[in-house]
Amino acid sequence: MTITDILNKIDDIMYAPILIIIMAAAGLYFTIRTNFVQIRLFKHACGLVMEPPKNEDGKSVSSFQALMVSTASRVGTGNIVGVSTAICLGGPGAVFWMWIMCIIGAASAYMESTLAQIFKKHDENGGFYGGPAYYIEKAMHSRIPACLFSIFLILTYAFGFNLLCSYNLQSTFAAYSWYSSMTPAIVGGILAALTGYCLFGGGKRIVHITEIIVPVMGLFYVIVSLIVLLLNITHIPAMFGEILTDAFNFKAIFGGISGSCMVLGIKRGLFSNEAGVGSAPNASAAADVSHPSKQGLVQTISVYIDTMLLCTATALMCLSTGVAHTSEVAGAPYVQNAISSVFGGIGPIFITVAMVLFAFTTLLGNLYYCDNALAFLNHKNMPSAGFMKIFYAGCVVVIFVGALLKMEAVWAIADITMGGMTIINLPACVILGHFAIDALKDYEKQRASGKNPEFHAENIGINDPDVTCWR
Repeated sequence: MTITDILNKIDDIMYAPILIIIMAAAGLYFTIRTNFVQIRLFKHACGLVMEPPKNEDGKSVSSFQALMVSTASRVGTGNIVGVSTAICLGGPGAVFWMWIMCIIGAASAYMESTLAQIFKKHDENGGFYGGPAYYIEKAMHSRIPACLFSIFLILTYAFGFNLLCSYNLQSTFAAYSWYSSMTPAIVGGILAALTGYCLFGGGKRIVHITEIIVPVMGLFYVIVSLIVLLLNITHIPAMFGEILTDAFNFKAIFGGISGSCMVLGIKRGLFSNEAGVGSAPNASAAADVSHPSKQGLVQTISVYIDTMLLCTATALMCLSTGVAHTSEVAGAPYVQNAISSVFGGIGPIFITVAMVLFAFTTLLGNLYYCDNALAFLNHKNMPSAGFMKIFYAGCVVVIFVGALLKMEAVWAIADITMGGMTIINLPACVILGHFAIDALKDYEKQRASGKNPEFHAENIGINDPDVTCWR
């Protein structure tokens, strides 16, 4: 048995049924307890995105900036290659299960980001930091599970996701006649060098770059997808019929379990939108808002942008063309074949450009998250500048190596590390969930009385001396 076989076995056991049950149960629980907050307050959440920071000193992180950092990590190669892989290996029904998990997962996103805000800390520069490690430590009354979560986070975002991101990008070049055995190394080397340049420029540069690139790349991708859909408009009814028929084909769902449309849809949906994984709260904690629920609501928008907009754009664009979705073209080739049916030779070039932008911002967003985890493990102090340089150099090497690996191995590694985070994060959110739910009630009560809600920990019965930002 090879290492890849072992990884795939662990991956299968972790998701079917352990993680699927945990994610579905937690998402449904949060949805019911918040009275469908992710749907009920969707319009209001959209309005909060552009709200300025509470302290307009030019240094504070706004809701929009926190959203862009979290979206930069969510929006990435998974929106193209992940969706394609789910359809090719699991069938069109995988798209339906992506949608379902997105909707209930948005409630989990609200909970984890609101908790990150409630338990955030002041940094030495007047800003804020925090994330799941801090509220997990509070929920479990132990530092051990919080440290374990932080280790999984680093393994996921500095290792697993970056290996996969680099592989996914180089795989798009296989569509060109000049692709050779040396191409992965060349692509990996260039990507690693560009990422290293930005990393050594500091965190503020990361925020600035992602704030500019993410909306632009997402908008162009959706426009092109819409053009493909319009040109194949007569195929749309049959396409939706195929998605729904396959989604409720119990042979497709339960046949082989780990390779079913349901499991692959949930896996790739989770990989893409990360709802409940515990990544976005690291960015959410940095936002300077007047009430924790504001950032919780904003982060539900990020989940919708990722799955309902960008993942759906890929899925419908590909399925509407009628191009064959077989295991042989899983990944970038299926998307390139589909878009080529409309745009000819320009299509693969567009996908390559989109993948370059998606990969670049994903890598930057991923490594931004690692800072919080490293600080937590170092007794809540950032490691020395020398250590960070060594860490970033190691991350750059990982990006290069990822381009050289096989598809099955990189997907399995990413799934396993991400799954480890989720298994620790969601139970902690359930344990502390009453704080986020009470915060939502406080928020809606203030809104109903015509106020711009402001949070005070005492208002929901929190008198914990560790909650220092909401006195």
